[in-house]
Parts: sequence; C-alpha cells; structure tokens
Amino acid sequence: MSVVEYRSILKYRLMIPMFPTDETCPVCRKACLDKYGEHALHCRELLGFKYRHDFVRDALMDILRRAGISAKKEAPVNFLTDPTEGRSTLRPADVLVFGWEGGKHACVDLTGVSPLAGFRENGFVAGQVVLKAESKKVEKHAKACEDNQHAFVPLAFDTFGSLAPEAVRFLARVQRVVHSNFSTPQGRGFVFSRFGFSIQKGVAAQFVARLPAILM
Repeated sequence: MSVVEYRSILKYRLMIPMFPTDETCPVCRKACLDKYGEHALHCRELLGFKYRHDFVRDALMDILRRAGISAKKEAPVNFLTDPTEGRSTLRPADVLVFGWEGGKHACVDLTGVSPLAGFRENGFVAGQVVLKAESKKVEKHAKACEDNQHAFVPLAFDTFGSLAPEAVRFLARVQRVVHSNFSTPQGRGFVFSRFGFSIQKGVAAQFVARLPAILM
C-alpha cells in the first residue's frame, strides 16, 4: 500500500475530510459527492465501481489457492438470478468452492457495503449494515442454491473491515485448513489479515483514483 493510499484510509476511518467541499456527483448527478468520500466509494456510475469487489474476490481466490482448497472464480452455475427478474439476470458465482459442504459445491457471493449507510436517519449501530447485507444475499440466492444441490455462502463485509457472521465462519474454516496444512507460525491469522488488508487496499485504491492531485 502506497503512502497516499495509507493516508486516505486513515482519513476515511477517522472521518477527516478528503475532498474540499460537498458537491453534486459529476457522474450520476443524483447524490452529494461528500467531502468524507462515502459517495466516491459507492456510486454505481463512477468508473471502477466494481474494483473493490473484484480485488477482494481475487484476494480470496489467492487465499484458497494457498490453503490448497479447490475453487474457481466467476464460475457459471446457471441458476443464480434476481428472483424478481428471473433468468434475464443470470450471473456466475463470484467464487465456486468445490466439495465444500457435505460433498456439495459452495457458491460464495461477496458483497461490500458502507457501515455509515442510513447513519443520518437511523443513527450508527456497529455491524448493523453488514448483517442486513448478509440477510439480503441469503434471501436472494440461498433457496436457488439449495434447489440445485449447492451450498450458499454470503460473504458480506463493510468498508471499515467488519465481517458478517457467515463470512467469519467461512474464513475461520479456511484458516483451520491452513493450520492443518502449514504448521509454521507465519500461517496463524493469515486468512483474516490477508482478507482484511485486501478490503482496505481496495477502498484506498478507489479513493486515490478520485482524489484531486493537489490533495495527494
């Protein structure tokens, strides 16, 4: 992580303004491009919106590879859709882990959210947003996976690095596999530290791509 990226993450976590003023987003023109950087991270119309998601997904794939767990990213499974729109929204699994649960393959679906979503209306409750994100993923895809003899793992995290319970359970199991395969001290905590770092690295890269040069 570069000095500029590290500085941007510190400002974001400490809620120190990164942009000169609040202004309308020049891309979507629907929301305020706030000086704390929240909209810059989550605007779906800004270039690189999926960068953080894909960066964390690739880090997860690297973790699984190092643990000796067989998996494939962006695997076509032919049944993951938006239930309200049907097969027009057919999409691959972010990561497909082979033989993960009772011989069934597991569809791992990553989602990253802001812990400050709804902060002004509802106040801040630690972990509340990431729990809602996990619940929405389960509601959306768990039944389709079950009907097609697959396990479903929602891997929800927020931009501060908090993990939803299912994400913790999944990564803890991966960590146990690492421990069983590699007994060196360097392997202890590897999974969670690597995954957590990838979240912050992805967030920092998004900020740096949008910060005015004068503020770097």
